[in-house]
Amino acid sequence: LYVVGYVIFTKALASFYAANAGSATGVDRGGELLWAALVGNFAYAALVTYALARRAGPWSIAEGTRVGAIVGLLIWCTADFIFYGFSNIANLTRTIVDPLVEIVHGGIGGAVIAAVVGRMPGGKSPGVSA
Repeated sequence: LYVVGYVIFTKALASFYAANAGSATGVDRGGELLWAALVGNFAYAALVTYALARRAGPWSIAEGTRVGAIVGLLIWCTADFIFYGFSNIANLTRTIVDPLVEIVHGGIGGAVIAAVVGRMPGGKSPGVSA
């Protein structure tokens, strides 16, 4: 999730995010705190894994993509609209677009998680017996 997020948000869409910042100033950190970014991405991956584990059967890449995309959309709709409601970090355009972009980010993360688990013996979600 960290690598895909870096490519999407820091490289591919950096100019969009900069152009659609809100009126708040001084909110960008000069450089990222890698440890904090990794903790956040680990929690995100754990949430996607938990959502996948709630369903029975093998974890397909397609199902991982679907679950990751839904989790990404919902979690970032939550965060972005709360931030928009209480701060000037982003404008409305960025607030709407960010969760939609997160469908791709979360979908790729979910696909990778499902692919890795699918390679494990049995390829089943944890706690599901054959």
